[in-house]
Amino acid sequence: MKSVDEHVAGILDAIVPLPPRPLPLRSAHGCVLAAGLHAASALPGFDNSAMDGYAVHAADVVGASPDRPVTLPVTGDIPAAAGTPSPVARGTAARIMTGAPLPPGADTVVQLEWTDGRMDRVTVTRAPVPGQHIRRAGEDVAAGDLVLPAGRLLGAAQLGLLAALNVATPVVHPRPRAAVLSTGSELVEVGEPLGPGQIVDSNSHAVAAAAREAGADVRRLAGVPDSPAAFAAVFADILAGADVVITTGGVSVGAFDVVKQVLAGPGKVRFESVAMRPGMPQGFGVIDGVPVFTLPGNPVSALVSFELFVRPALLRLRGLASVRRPTLVVTTAHELRSPRGRRSYLRARLAASDAGRPPVAHVLGLQGAHQLSALAVADALLIVPEDSADVPAGTELTALYLGGDLPEFGGPQFGGPERGDPERGDPAVVDPVRTRARA
Repeated sequence: MKSVDEHVAGILDAIVPLPPRPLPLRSAHGCVLAAGLHAASALPGFDNSAMDGYAVHAADVVGASPDRPVTLPVTGDIPAAAGTPSPVARGTAARIMTGAPLPPGADTVVQLEWTDGRMDRVTVTRAPVPGQHIRRAGEDVAAGDLVLPAGRLLGAAQLGLLAALNVATPVVHPRPRAAVLSTGSELVEVGEPLGPGQIVDSNSHAVAAAAREAGADVRRLAGVPDSPAAFAAVFADILAGADVVITTGGVSVGAFDVVKQVLAGPGKVRFESVAMRPGMPQGFGVIDGVPVFTLPGNPVSALVSFELFVRPALLRLRGLASVRRPTLVVTTAHELRSPRGRRSYLRARLAASDAGRPPVAHVLGLQGAHQLSALAVADALLIVPEDSADVPAGTELTALYLGGDLPEFGGPQFGGPERGDPERGDPAVVDPVRTRARA
């Protein structure tokens, strides 16, 4: 059997980022910048007021205080859309709004709260520091500055900066278009009545959601029946409009495994066994330039396979440098057994341990490849290496963290109960020695 690491490496060797293209800002959200972006202009573009108040010469209000106020005539108003305002002469003031351009001659803004706020003559009761409350041109970004490097993910702050710099169409790697397709004549769309022997098509919904979370634009197709002709027709239709195709089911050795029947062959998908549990039967290939993943049909096998193989490929297609989930060293709360020669991925929840020690991984019950309930509340996949069969409690292992950035353990969400929390519907934590996982 092929190792997990070999299968991942073969997939990533075949994946390159999608060709960059300019996209409008609303479409570039969540995309990756394809080239470093330099500012064409300064930000702010002109000296402007940081407060509502009065533009003055600082020398005219030196020493102003409640006991010795300074009164100046107000020569005009400067709103934020003022254009080029008139100069402010010595011994006068201009009322100015936040964001309005600083008038020639003025070197300070007295905030409204330090005055009596009048429109004809203003009395200043507190002396400002020269240059106070002025946003200088280019103090945030100077023209020519590198503001965002290539490879930067464009989130809210980045899009705001691009908009402020008047960049309407940044050049980015677009989101990959992922087509998700589940197979099986027994599948029924969610919400429809079930007949004898039928099951709800959960795989396409789960894998489509996982692809969206990985940044793809997803087209989900309902279950295709176990007919080679039907599957071939659907596959040919979706291939032309996709950057990646993900199927579930039909990849083992059964008589009705239509995915394998249609896609196996030179220049198509290579089907092989990967030394892992759950999710041993896997397929990957590139057809007409489109990466094709054929995942197992058991729900947990499909999602674990997605995490290990498809998610890194989608992140690379997006142009991201880092394509791996965070991992951390944990200690096992239980004695574990795992099949020698296969890497196990056990659904677990992490708990704080004594100060300075790794967090504790509590393996959850219901570890069968068809059983989703534990995965729905797990925050990690505990990795049992291929060369481990009997793992004593307290052994240090690696866990794949599913929740994003690694937290500081010890909060209430990492309480590590020895039994499940019935109020949250958590499955019970069990001794995996007595409850053997099934692939």
